[in-house]
Amino acid sequence: MSANDFLFGVLPYVAIALAVVVTIARWRLHPFSVSSLSSQLLESRKLYWGSVPFHWGLSLILLGHLAALIVPRGFEIWNGAPLRLYLLEITGLALAFWAAFGISVLLYRRLSEPRIRKVTSPMDIVVLAIIAAQIVTGIWIALGYRWGSYWGTAVFVPYVRSLLTFQPDPAYVDPLPLVLKLHVLSFFAFLAVFPFTRLVHIITLPLQYLFRPWQKVVANRPAPHIGHVSNDPSLERHL
Repeated sequence: MSANDFLFGVLPYVAIALAVVVTIARWRLHPFSVSSLSSQLLESRKLYWGSVPFHWGLSLILLGHLAALIVPRGFEIWNGAPLRLYLLEITGLALAFWAAFGISVLLYRRLSEPRIRKVTSPMDIVVLAIIAAQIVTGIWIALGYRWGSYWGTAVFVPYVRSLLTFQPDPAYVDPLPLVLKLHVLSFFAFLAVFPFTRLVHIITLPLQYLFRPWQKVVANRPAPHIGHVSNDPSLERHL
């Protein structure tokens, strides 16, 4: 077995198995660990400027990749006109730079804020570094190997579909430049480490809130009476 066969024919299934099995095990055995562990109370300004472009930029790019896998023929028709091709490529590149700005702020925040460093685990840095590598290689591809939305449907779509049908064909990836291979491998690396990080919280959809009965909030503390004087000595000293 060649390195290409292992990296693009075996490793994807290992990464997917880890993502599914470990996520389910964590959900069942340690449900309270499935959380974003928000650090907004410790620092909010950098979090805002990093989180918004990172989440929106990356989410829209992922939706574009998913759409190319589902309806590749639609992308081919859209890109048939040069103006539409330019529009799609420029939009994707702009979103990638937006996401790159966001993750740069998040990494800087994790490393520069003393209070954030104390609640940052090594896996937080690892997963952010992997995502940053995927964004950087994506920008590199967009600039160095242009019109990826055009030729990508003929290269990556058949490869991904071969994985989904359990008939992996790494030959689609073998002739590609190194940066394209790194872009694909960084995605598999992300899948492998995903269930070990706080990002696992994205699988939670609180749909039960839509169907559960209303909850009543009852105060346990009796209402203070007008004219009531507290017995707290600290208050008496101020009277």
